Amino acid sequence: MTEVVPASGTVHWVGAGLSTGSGLGSLCDTAARVRLWHRTQERAERALAALGLTGRAEPRAFTLPALAAELSPGDVVVSMLPAPDHAPLLGACVEARAHFACSSYVSDAVLDLVPAAEAAGVTVLTEAGLDPGIDHLFAHSLVARASEVIGPETAASYTLTSYCGGVPAVPNDFRYRFSWAPAGVLNALRSPARYIEDGAETTAHRPWTATRPHVIDGETFEAYPNRDSIPFVAQYGLPPAWKPRTFVRGTLRLDGWLAAWAPVFEELERDDDRRIAALAGELAARYPTTDSDRDRVVLAVSLDVHTGSGERWSGGNLLDTVGTERESAMARLVSRPLALGVGHILDGSLPTGLSRAAETGERSEAWLGELKREGIAFAPRGDG
Repeated sequence: MTEVVPASGTVHWVGAGLSTGSGLGSLCDTAARVRLWHRTQERAERALAALGLTGRAEPRAFTLPALAAELSPGDVVVSMLPAPDHAPLLGACVEARAHFACSSYVSDAVLDLVPAAEAAGVTVLTEAGLDPGIDHLFAHSLVARASEVIGPETAASYTLTSYCGGVPAVPNDFRYRFSWAPAGVLNALRSPARYIEDGAETTAHRPWTATRPHVIDGETFEAYPNRDSIPFVAQYGLPPAWKPRTFVRGTLRLDGWLAAWAPVFEELERDDDRRIAALAGELAARYPTTDSDRDRVVLAVSLDVHTGSGERWSGGNLLDTVGTERESAMARLVSRPLALGVGHILDGSLPTGLSRAAETGERSEAWLGELKREGIAFAPRGDG
């Protein structure tokens, strides 16, 4: 494996949308130099002022050629752009031998560039936000702790659920306010969800039809599966001797969401792209997250393991955070773990090639400890 290109100390943070929060400020404390790239220099300046970072980061007008012209070997590019824009940014990083980080799932286009990144000595950090991100840390930690007690070679069955949701701190009739791109929210509901239920692989072609009540600390939510959960069985290192009864990663919504969104689901069933694009705009205008609103993020990951002899291990982690006047919960919980990961690129502790947050129980415990020290509190549940 090619040695990692030493970090230069310069971080390029690209995009300043709803998920850019105090993580950017923490990098201004640790990196030698930070540049914020936005649509125009003026908008970058306004974003820095809103975050209290005027004079601590350099505002830049983003175009890919402009960014590429300023990249040096060992720089770190943090992409807060939509997922389709990650691969072009990573391509520029590989060319310049600069490192890359984002909070999004790994796309096929990014995966295709990983061999070139490895050959260039470039680190590619992905899935290092909230979901995906902190959820991975919780899962790896729980699997490692359960393995110590049950034993990875012991025949067992298990249930692992990982649910995350951004919801209004004060519920409204719609049971939701838009804190990220409304088109993304609607289109995610149009994508089939694959998961394990009753020991068998299951696909919900319309994810909301698989919505179930889910009780967390006595509060009832509604939960539905999203994306493809199956690859995470291997990613989380669940022992082959353990067989899944249930394995699902999904989304949490407030109780009553399914009924409140019935008219939206009717529109989604028609699969009319133009109408759904228009609907996204209408809903965003009707149910925005305004400056006076506070968002709430709930992330609950649990693991329950049973052996044939009756031995059982059960544990979980719960994160439940409300935004403040200064910063939304979503911005904090996406940007802080991402900044932590960038810090590990800067200190040279991440290898070349692809990393998805922390990928072992030991590293996950270390990351979670660091996040706790930064004030991101979560509560363990059960035996763990």
